[in-house]
Amino acid sequence: MNTLPSDFAASRVWFDDANLWVALRDGRQVSTPLAYFPRLLKATPVQRNKFELSGGGVGIHWDELDEDISVPGLLLGIGDVTLLKKSA
Repeated sequence: MNTLPSDFAASRVWFDDANLWVALRDGRQVSTPLAYFPRLLKATPVQRNKFELSGGGVGIHWDELDEDISVPGLLLGIGDVTLLKKSA
């Protein structure tokens, strides 16, 4: 089975008090704790909602927050990789 990243594209993004939620084009909904992404955790609700889907929904971009999230990365459980660089 060959699965391409475009198979994991977002169709909708929203937030609750503690999580980033993403609806995928295949009908699944996934959530990730905001703690995985410190910039989103510290952002205001208005800032969080100023995003754009990039790459046909394969990425989520917040220009004001300088944050980019890969939807396939979310499915793999990958959080903010800048935290890994700081601890290395």
